[in-house]
Amino acid sequence: MRIIVGEGSCGLAAGAGAVHTQLEALIAQDNPRGVQLGITGCIGMCFLEPIVDVYEDDGTLHRLVRVQAKDAQTIYDAVMGGNLELLGKLAITPEDEQFLSKQTRVALRNCGIIDPESIDDYLAHGGYQAITKILETGMSQEDVIQQIDVAGLRGRGGAGFSTAFKWRAARDSQGEQKYLICNADEGDPGAFMDRAVIEGDPHSLIEGMLIGAYSIGASEAIVYVRAEYPLAIIRLRKAIEDATARGYLGEHICGSDFSCTLRIKAGAGAFVCGEETALIESLEGKRGMPRLKPPFPAQAGYWLKPSNINNVETYANVAWIVSHGGEAFAAMGTENSKGTKVFALSGKIARGGLVEVPMGTTLREVIFDIGGGIRSGKEFKAVQLGGPSGGCVPASKLDTVIDYNELAATGAIMGSGGMVVMDETTCMVSMARFFLDFTAKESCGKCVHCRLGTKRMLEILDRIVAGKGEQGDIEKLEDLCYAIKDGALCGLGQTAPNPVLTTIRYFRDELEAHIDEHRCPAGECRDLISYSIDKTVCVGCTACARQCPVGAISGERKSPHEIDPALCIKCGNCKTACRFGAVKVA
Repeated sequence: MRIIVGEGSCGLAAGAGAVHTQLEALIAQDNPRGVQLGITGCIGMCFLEPIVDVYEDDGTLHRLVRVQAKDAQTIYDAVMGGNLELLGKLAITPEDEQFLSKQTRVALRNCGIIDPESIDDYLAHGGYQAITKILETGMSQEDVIQQIDVAGLRGRGGAGFSTAFKWRAARDSQGEQKYLICNADEGDPGAFMDRAVIEGDPHSLIEGMLIGAYSIGASEAIVYVRAEYPLAIIRLRKAIEDATARGYLGEHICGSDFSCTLRIKAGAGAFVCGEETALIESLEGKRGMPRLKPPFPAQAGYWLKPSNINNVETYANVAWIVSHGGEAFAAMGTENSKGTKVFALSGKIARGGLVEVPMGTTLREVIFDIGGGIRSGKEFKAVQLGGPSGGCVPASKLDTVIDYNELAATGAIMGSGGMVVMDETTCMVSMARFFLDFTAKESCGKCVHCRLGTKRMLEILDRIVAGKGEQGDIEKLEDLCYAIKDGALCGLGQTAPNPVLTTIRYFRDELEAHIDEHRCPAGECRDLISYSIDKTVCVGCTACARQCPVGAISGERKSPHEIDPALCIKCGNCKTACRFGAVKVA
């Protein structure tokens, strides 16, 4: 039997390390059944971490969720005693199992299944068969690129550009030295797809990059990963060492004439370095700022040599495509968007985590069928797609299918796959301000439109959420949005207005309420709300008073309380603490 502890960053943050340590100590004392204890990456069900999987000898899986160190003894006793019924209270529910059962996993096929620190485990699950097939059968560069073309694989990093087109352009460029680069600088708030792939299945990234390097004629590959992903870097570094030792990296791979090395560059975490030319500048030791294009990286990239850049998820699909054929990948999805897409579900969602679904799936299916809808029984209001560069899609557009063109038509973008869900308590004006504040701070400052335009927009939104909005502010925002889109040098500036434009498009009434009525309909903007206690409902339990950090609530026990507006800092603690709905926000 095997006991596998999920040790992605989410699992470790929830206490998986302590669970592993306790199980390890128990098994070390006595292990009559020869149980193996191992680790795996994130299976995607972050809302259930820590997760422990118990595999019987015949492969039967018992998934245990929200496991704590104190549960280790129960697991040990059940496994060693052969009485797995004792694990019932920890077992995943049928409802939560739907989170995985309704997915189709290609990029995430091994995450949460294999040991990310074992190359043997990767090999046992079909690893490195694709690159071996290419080299041993003598597939040409065009043969490989043709499979990627047939698959219809588009870049999963945001722009959705044809992967085969980029590979051909780099292959056809003249130059003895070429570079293949992976963009793992995942900077969108709420996005963690790339991190999960590297932490859970680093060899799939390596194999995908090897196939890409072979296809364009590159002898050196680089993974540019944000330094804030220490566990991902540790596991990727080990995977590189193991792949090199086994002959899958380095000179004469698999006994062929193909040679390729791979190294890691840890970036400082600048959002603009998600733009490929800014990333290249950073790789060269310069400040991360975008270059003018053309020339494109395929002609003059890293050190002005032909280079190709794709993100982690794109490369994670490549080996699967080569092994199964481009037609199998293209059979999933829509006419314009093939295959599957990974999303990071976060926000006011009941079941948050990583989701991989075929293109063509509706937003409603992802958010409600897989994600379980809004937690706490609130009403769905909107979903932010594409991170700070994306837009807010309202409830009326929930049946929009996941397709590059269809999402673009809503004013949002596919992006790298962030999906932040909002409920009725979310102020859309404040949300637009949040994302714009992020992009304004992350602007590299190279072009005036982005550097100053986003700042001017932010100043207007600051006034609006503070109750100081003026007539004409919405029109000013629109003018600035289109000026920035038209004049910005790179994708960061060109897409920065998207959250504001979609807010104006779908939630104009909220903007007008802030400006004309000095009112926040969602009750979120502190300068536009006030707290009071309904004395006909208050029972005097004192829960609100105990939670008030500034002593603004007074009243005798079992008598109605009241809030002093002069002292109230509008933190909301009282409303959260009240079990009777007596605290009102207006």
